[in-house]
Formats: sequence, C-alpha cells, structure tokens
Amino acid sequence: MALPKTQADWRKALHDLPGSPNNIPAFFFAHGSPLLAYPSQVGGSDNNHGPTGLLASFLKDFGPALLQKYKPKGIVVFSAHWETHGQRLVTDYGNENPLLMDYYGFPPELYQLKFKSRSDSALAHRVVEVLTKAGQRARTIPKTESRGEDGRGFEGPGLDHGVFVPFRIMFGTEFTEIPIVQVSIDGSLSPEENWALGKAVAPLREEGILILSGGLGIHNLRDRGAFAASTARPIYHEFDKAVHEAVAISDGADRKKALAKLTKHAGFRAAHPREEHLVPIYVAGGAGEEGGVHVLMREYGLPTVAFGV
Repeated sequence: MALPKTQADWRKALHDLPGSPNNIPAFFFAHGSPLLAYPSQVGGSDNNHGPTGLLASFLKDFGPALLQKYKPKGIVVFSAHWETHGQRLVTDYGNENPLLMDYYGFPPELYQLKFKSRSDSALAHRVVEVLTKAGQRARTIPKTESRGEDGRGFEGPGLDHGVFVPFRIMFGTEFTEIPIVQVSIDGSLSPEENWALGKAVAPLREEGILILSGGLGIHNLRDRGAFAASTARPIYHEFDKAVHEAVAISDGADRKKALAKLTKHAGFRAAHPREEHLVPIYVAGGAGEEGGVHVLMREYGLPTVAFGV
C-alpha cells in the first residue's frame, strides 16, 4: 500500500477513497493543535503543525473531499480533548455550537477564533440510542451545562479546540449546512473500552453519518522536539513507524491486535506521556472494524486513515 506524504499523493488517496453515502468509512485524523491557527508560521517553514505547514494543507483538501464524496447528513466527532468517566456525553447545542477555548499561553487572537456551526437534537439523540443499545451509558448535554473537567482542568460548554481548530480549515469558518455533534471518549483511556465505543456508533455509518476521531500519533508537550521529524529522538521515530505499520494492516483482526500493542511499545510513554491523543485511533478503529483501511496521510506524527472501507 502506498503511503501518502505529499500533496499529490494525498489528493490521489482522497480521490480513491472507497465507500458511499450509505457506507461511510470512519476516520482517525491528525487534528493538530492551536498552532494551526497561529497568527504566523511557528518554528520555520518546515513546521508541519503551523498555519502554512503540511497538516494545514492536508486538512484543506481533506474536508471538501469528504463532503463531496459522501454528502453526509451529519458529523459525529470524537476528540482527544474530551473524556468522561462512566458515561458518554453527546452535545445537543441547538442552532449554534459554542466553542471552548481549552488552551492557555497563546496570543490573544487565538481566543477570538470563530467557527460557526450547528447541532441537531435528532442526531444527538440517535447517537445516545445506538450507544445505549450497545450497552453504553450515555446522555445528551445542553449548552447550559459544563462538559466537566477532563484531565486538563478546562470547564464549560462547547466544541473543544481538537474540533474547531481543524474544522475551520476543513470546512470554513461558517459551516451550518450539516449538523455537528461531539461525543466524549471513555475516560479510562483504555484501548478496549474506546474500541467498544467506536463499535457502538458504527451503525451510524450506514445512516449517512460521518464519524471523525481526532488525535495525534506523537504528543509530548514536555519535549517540543518530538513534534518535528528533524528534531525528534530515535525512540519517537520508532513509535511513529509502529503506528503507521499498525494502521496499514489490511486484515481486521491483525490490525486490531497491532493497534492494541502500541501501548506496550518501548516508545509509547515517550510519545504519549498521557494516552488521550492516541485513544481516538481506537474509537475510529472500532467504528470501522468490519472492513479494510485506506491510508490518507503518512507523515511523522500525523497519521490519517479511513477504517471500514
């Protein structure tokens, strides 16, 4: 399987995406960080995470390609930045989704970002229904209720920056044609529990709903050198290679085993001092357990893959 690393490669991979509006793959995507919306390029022109970097360029192609190919009726999104214990929460925010500026230490401009989108009660309740049917505890949450602390100390209602920062690039700053609801990941951060969560929402794929699950292949804020291939230590490259090799396995059972083994890899704790940014790959993998894979982006720390093709 070719592993796309250039714009020409990923555009071909997006063009060749399998599936239909009645069988939409589930996607794990590199959702980046607030650096994608930074007022200027950070760390030089080779920084993949900046506003003119590789990830931003990919996301600009990724969003429109999904809309054109699958014409989704709604988007259900999971983010590394919202986890709850014991019960899954599903946003039911009405005509406009609020934004939760869940970051600190950035320029004032980043606290004025806009992304206008809407929710849909019918979709939110349908998500709760499929989760409940699969044995998951779940309920909707209105904009009058805080999402609660998620391990990082931020509180309030709203889509977090793991959603609105990449979605602004993927879909534009005003995107109200298709409703968006966000679902919390399992706060145990267990691969098994989050795989089961993804499997629970899998029926939505046959109902015209696009499932997006965002995280990162490498996420160590204690070591800024980890975010660039040119400065990352060998242990990061070894883990990154293991991630990309695992997601590219065509056999579903073998792929699931390889993904589960990532948390036992020698480089796991270096790449992920806390598991939350890898966990969304298990949600997407569970949602697309039945079927193959289609790799869209193969770049250090930025895997993006369609599961269930």
